[in-house]
Amino acid sequence: MKEKSLLFTYSVVFFVMIIWGLNVVMLKLLVEQFPPATMTAFRIMTAGVVTIGIVLLSKKMKKMTKKQWYYTAMGTLFGVVGHHTFLAQGLTLTNASNAVLILALLPLTTFLFAVIFLGDRLTKWRLFGVGLAFIGVMFIQGGGGNWSVQLGELYVFIAMVVQAISFIYIKKVTQTLDSKQVTALMLVIGSAGLLVISFIMEPASVGQMVGAPFFMYVVFFVSAIIATALGHFLFNAAIQRIGAGQTAIFNNFVPFFGLVSSALFLGEQIYWYQSLGFVIIVLGVLFGTGYAERTWFKTNIIHQKSM
Repeated sequence: MKEKSLLFTYSVVFFVMIIWGLNVVMLKLLVEQFPPATMTAFRIMTAGVVTIGIVLLSKKMKKMTKKQWYYTAMGTLFGVVGHHTFLAQGLTLTNASNAVLILALLPLTTFLFAVIFLGDRLTKWRLFGVGLAFIGVMFIQGGGGNWSVQLGELYVFIAMVVQAISFIYIKKVTQTLDSKQVTALMLVIGSAGLLVISFIMEPASVGQMVGAPFFMYVVFFVSAIIATALGHFLFNAAIQRIGAGQTAIFNNFVPFFGLVSSALFLGEQIYWYQSLGFVIIVLGVLFGTGYAERTWFKTNIIHQKSM
């Protein structure tokens, strides 16, 4: 029963990775059409309104302790305000190939933070899986492109690090508080912070949010409601269920699904080495989450008992 429950959680996170892969394309379209900071603020605010509405209607909102508020606030600062601000700015200054390869460091960074701050178990097979998944991402990127350090790459790197830090705080607060409430509060509070930043970085840019083609508003709401609201609901629930380190490893799938989305919607080509990279990532996730190790260990036990 426990194994089936884990498989269900893994399947849900895998589904989120497909959505987030598609969201890479949507975000690239959005930052080219709208002021990035202002668009990000309104996108996160839309997601926050949807999530807080769901929590309030389900009557799941509970009174929080000071420690829970602290963890939620820190998760919001790093995971919503910091991550989305630096990512949106970075996407306007660097190409998608470099950005995705830098973001591919997220699972490894989160895994190391989880070992250091949460006491996650470090085994040679899990470490092997993390490394294998990263190699798979490099195959998908075809070598990674231009690695001269530019401001855009630095912004994306900071976005990756602060998101990894936020996963640690999310894990801490969801040990005692429902992940849906945490997600809703993070998005609502974070959107307010993002809005203040947008007023500073892009003054008088709210007017530029109107007058775009209708299709761009469809993309905006799909990104806000499906990718951000639903995606974070499910992802944070997985962190609560299986931990920050294991959940973050699935982020290695995002570059592949981002590539597939680019091929489907932007006409980009998928090469054989990128498909090979996807297979390597799958193997890396199986080892990195500990699933392969548990299955191998369980099979060995059964085999020894039958002898």
